[in-house]
Amino acid sequence: MNFKRLITYFLAICTVMISVIICLDLWISYKTKPYIYHDENKVPYRAIGVVLGTSKYVRGGGINDFYRNRIDGAISLYSQGKVDYLLLSGDNALQSYNEPITMQKDLIKAGIPREAIVLDFAGFRTLDSVVRANRVFDANDFTIITQEFHCERAIFIALAQNIQAQCFAVPAPNSMKLVRIRETLARVGAFIDLYILKKEPKYLGPVIPIISNNN
Repeated sequence: MNFKRLITYFLAICTVMISVIICLDLWISYKTKPYIYHDENKVPYRAIGVVLGTSKYVRGGGINDFYRNRIDGAISLYSQGKVDYLLLSGDNALQSYNEPITMQKDLIKAGIPREAIVLDFAGFRTLDSVVRANRVFDANDFTIITQEFHCERAIFIALAQNIQAQCFAVPAPNSMKLVRIRETLARVGAFIDLYILKKEPKYLGPVIPIISNNN
């Protein structure tokens, strides 16, 4: 009898938790929708574009489509005059793995001027990238460049921090099931970080304004 009651309680708790997670996921998508653009021609001008880093290669050795599409999106926005500077934010945990440097090399090869590129080596998480763009690089009104599902979480973080950001959603690969599951859990983590733990970026540091440093 007691065992059956415990099982019932456990299943009830699991059901409630799953419902809360699904509702949070849907709420974040709804809340951030007005700030996300899919057509590059409709993206309003912002001086700074923030490219969120990811690995260039997949495990099998091929090019990561998430990376390729973010780079292509950054090139497109810069070429159309939608942004003047590109802030490349990512992880550089290992000497052999440096997301900002890798992105910089590919953007320069594509014809983006070096002076239009700024590197953020402490973009370890989306929260770090968004908050550091504002508090370290003195950008309050910028365009984030990443896939739609990632746009939603990044904008959610920006709104919670009173940062006026928008996002250009670049295409995502067709195989998204596992990525989407991870993203749902990442949104729960972002909510906890922002509203319960009130986490800060791992590193902040002195303010380095992008625009004044390049003018």
